[in-house]
Amino acid sequence: MAFDKSENPRILEIAMRHAQSYLSGLDGRSVASSDSLDTLRRNLSKPLPDHGVSPEQVIDDLVRDASPGLIGSAGGRFFGWVLGGTLPVALAADWLTSAWDQNAALHACAPAAGVVEEIAGAWLKDLLALPAQSSFAFVTGCQMAHVICLAAARGALLRKCGWDVGEHGLAGAPKIRILANENRHGSIDRAIGLLGLGRANIEPLKTDAAGRIESDALRDALARGQPTIVVLQAGDIATGSFDRFEELIPLAREAGAWVHIDGAFGLWARASRRYRHLTQGIEGADSWATDGHKVLNVPYDCGYAFVAHPEDHKAVMSLRASYLTHADDARDQLDWNPEWSRRARGFATYAALRNLGRAGVADLFDDCCAHADAIARGIADLPGAELVGEPIINQALVRFRDSNKNANEADHDRRTDAVIAAINATGEAFFTASTWRGRRVMRISACSWRISPTDVDRVIAATRRVLLSNDREPTPPP
Repeated sequence: MAFDKSENPRILEIAMRHAQSYLSGLDGRSVASSDSLDTLRRNLSKPLPDHGVSPEQVIDDLVRDASPGLIGSAGGRFFGWVLGGTLPVALAADWLTSAWDQNAALHACAPAAGVVEEIAGAWLKDLLALPAQSSFAFVTGCQMAHVICLAAARGALLRKCGWDVGEHGLAGAPKIRILANENRHGSIDRAIGLLGLGRANIEPLKTDAAGRIESDALRDALARGQPTIVVLQAGDIATGSFDRFEELIPLAREAGAWVHIDGAFGLWARASRRYRHLTQGIEGADSWATDGHKVLNVPYDCGYAFVAHPEDHKAVMSLRASYLTHADDARDQLDWNPEWSRRARGFATYAALRNLGRAGVADLFDDCCAHADAIARGIADLPGAELVGEPIINQALVRFRDSNKNANEADHDRRTDAVIAAINATGEAFFTASTWRGRRVMRISACSWRISPTDVDRVIAATRRVLLSNDREPTPPP
């Protein structure tokens, strides 16, 4: 079919109506996907047409066929993994980003996007109290932020050894080891693998009962010498615990190591007066990585990388070519990011920060922490449930015990998995499971601006109904 340019306004209005209907109906929808994999494939797997289908039918069919397979992560009763919602102002800015269709790789091809990114990056450094001279990159998420920061670390450490990794590669280069929390997030391992540093060169460091690296463990490891990257955590994925930065960072820096901070969600504690103390000393690190689509509640994809040494950051990313138009008086994003064709993701961040301000970001973080605490304690008060450690920020763990007097740990593990599945099957809430210190637990991750006290009550009530049901061992439906 020939493209009908007059369709453009009408199809955008149709999409807007569908989007508004979805968002306004979140409270009444099941949080879990309601269609099976087979059903989704059957409904969405249509033959590729020879002559095309009208835009209206394409969008209407897509909404009808995809909606039952959507998880309610945008709503207030989703507590799986570490997924945030999306602020209305950030969503609106993201819609405009798509409509404007700018390639934010160079200032020359997207001037407004480039300037917005400059401003939003400076705001973030100020809000998170990071060194003002630090460089930054807006990337797809914390995973790629790790890649950028660790690439800068790799280049800096090898240059000290007289090796230019960009020019000569890693073959024959001095080996770099990575000292990291034994309970680190898997994105660190992925970044190390992607950068060719070798996951076998990660040395896990012993942690205390709260999941924090022990100072003696780091000191002993550093004494063995060789080029080293130390990865510390601002917010453990399970417990939300923070490494002792004031103790650990000086030890690492004295040994000549590069210190990188995994702050996917915990770095935002810097914006909160109530929780800022957990990050004391973190500004002394060499690089920091965090997500925008978690606590800040901007749409996917958005993460932020910060590097205290701009020259090391730029050295691993920048490229000059005759067919590029570089700016002498503006920031070219290509100098700091891995993507060549990239979305202008700075607009959503700019909008969110302007809308919230310092106080709003702090309130958002504090509210998420309060909701996680309320849900965890409310569930722990129910029969057969227990709180696994005190909630520190917006992450918490609970466990469900088998009531059989002869039950062992394996029985409690099965009971926990079964209860989680049964809660999710109600559609009232969504949680995910994990294994923490050898025991199965239910993770409670509160990251959305949409969570309300009513949502907290609904989630606890749904869990109570599952636990008090006639089945001693709740199981998901077939």
